[in-house]
Amino acid sequence: MRPATSRSLEMLDATLRRIEQGQIDGIEALDELLLEELSLRENRRIKAALRMARLPVVKTLAGFDFSFQPSLDRNRIMALAGLDFIPRAEVVHLLGPPGTGKSHLATALAVEAVRAGKLVYFIPLADLVAQLAKAEREGPLRERIRFLCRASLLVVDEIGYLPVTPGGGTCSSSWSTLDTKRAP
Repeated sequence: MRPATSRSLEMLDATLRRIEQGQIDGIEALDELLLEELSLRENRRIKAALRMARLPVVKTLAGFDFSFQPSLDRNRIMALAGLDFIPRAEVVHLLGPPGTGKSHLATALAVEAVRAGKLVYFIPLADLVAQLAKAEREGPLRERIRFLCRASLLVVDEIGYLPVTPGGGTCSSSWSTLDTKRAP
């Protein structure tokens, strides 16, 4: 038996007991059961969307230590969590030296977007360049670009860590980019 099914049966048994004991009526019972089912479905949707986003780890804004980066404007980050930059097709760059929390913040914003029902894709720049170069050599470049453009939010991480072109060198700071679907 699947865990969700066993959870549903447990919930049903508990709800029936509460009806028998007069704690709730039939309408309240149906409401609780439907809310539980919706919650289970939403959790499965989020879990699947996070897997499809290819996030290396799941990070949250609640888990970010803003005291570690006192120069960071917490209110500005929390405003970004509203995701208003996505429908406006704005690009967000998180700049700074390694170890300052850029990837954590980019991932946390990606998680917020997934929870909001947005299609998200996360990829380090080196992997993106390698995928596009391979697609160009093997022919399906247009399809790869089309795939990347389907995401409402494309998170490109680890920009500046590795050279993009032979002899290109690295940057003194690294950054993450949150890119949104641009209007045609």
